[in-house]
Amino acid sequence: MLGAANLLIDCGGRYYSAIQPACEPELSAQLSLAVAGLALAIWVYLIAARGDFWRTQKFDDLAPAPADATWPAIAVVVPARDEAAGVAACVTSILSQPYPGMLSMVLVDDQSQDGTSQIARDAAAAIGMSDRLTVLQGRPLPSGWTGKLWAVKQGLALVEERPLQPDYILLTDADIVYSGDVLMRLVARAQRDKLAMTSVMATLRCESFAEKYLIPAFIFFFGMLYPFGWVRNLSRATAAAAGGCILARRDALKNAGGIESIRGSLIDDCALGARLKQQGPVWLGFSRDVKSVRASDTIASVGHMISRSAYAQLRYSVTILAGTILAMALVFLAPVVIALFGHGWAAVFAAAAWVLMALAFQPTLRYYGQSAFWGPALPAIAIAYMVFTVNSAVQHFQGRGGMWKGRAQAQVSGS
Repeated sequence: MLGAANLLIDCGGRYYSAIQPACEPELSAQLSLAVAGLALAIWVYLIAARGDFWRTQKFDDLAPAPADATWPAIAVVVPARDEAAGVAACVTSILSQPYPGMLSMVLVDDQSQDGTSQIARDAAAAIGMSDRLTVLQGRPLPSGWTGKLWAVKQGLALVEERPLQPDYILLTDADIVYSGDVLMRLVARAQRDKLAMTSVMATLRCESFAEKYLIPAFIFFFGMLYPFGWVRNLSRATAAAAGGCILARRDALKNAGGIESIRGSLIDDCALGARLKQQGPVWLGFSRDVKSVRASDTIASVGHMISRSAYAQLRYSVTILAGTILAMALVFLAPVVIALFGHGWAAVFAAAAWVLMALAFQPTLRYYGQSAFWGPALPAIAIAYMVFTVNSAVQHFQGRGGMWKGRAQAQVSGS
């Protein structure tokens, strides 16, 4: 039997354990097994216990409006900054909605340089609806406000000056178009369930390679962060909204502190959703009748959209940023690496995690009419989002945080 001394190797007067080389592969295998097992457990949890976030079609459930529904007055407020490409379609689609109640629209031109105001007026005139549209020229941005919210604030102030106050406020972006009778269905859902807020995640454009590569994942990741089923559940703290389409009760918006209560929030939709959920039930869902016509033809343009607010989502914390990158590496990258290069049960667990993430992504891909083969590519897509997130932090430290159409947005403490 070998003695302890025989386990040491003499190398020029220095002694090394003969066991160590054998231990290193064993430790590496154990680590791989632990990481793969943890990644698999996380995906089982995400699919089984996180509010069915991945079942996109389940939350496309705006029912037809009942025949006996009442139709309260609605004021639409649209902030617009250099939106010449889409504003005509937006104005036309909203003012053409077959809504039986009183419907008016205020478009706040946030110092556009591309003729946005005139294009909006021409669009309303073309369908004989000029009397329903008011175009307001926005004032200079004050300190402490983001551009979009300052524009919304001015639009709401104009609405409040009118003698007849609306029951609901529809906040929508200038690139969003509405089809069918979706506004009637939104109001009917709000009335039926006595909702403080009814919000639709607009169907984003998904035509270019960059959009196919990144847009369905954006919806998937948003649902993972804010499961729609949990948002709808008053007993859960999770709150969110989709900024492209938010129908809010006017009294609920006022009681929530108004737009000024979130004046510096880059992720203004989710901040507003949280405020409104304190006022009563909220609803967040999908609809193919609410679409964005904004094109993102390059990976850089999609990346800009993500980077604008990603670091704000992480509360401007380097620690949270590092934790997020590590978590994404564990959940999205480790399974594919270990599945391809690992051995034994580690490779099996990793492959299972990879399969689960690809399957979970399928409903979102189907909703957007994309190939199922994008499912196994989710790790590669996640890498892009990791880069965008880090870039968001870099932009913040360079003083370019929240950059949108030539304007760096404010960071307001406590907003």
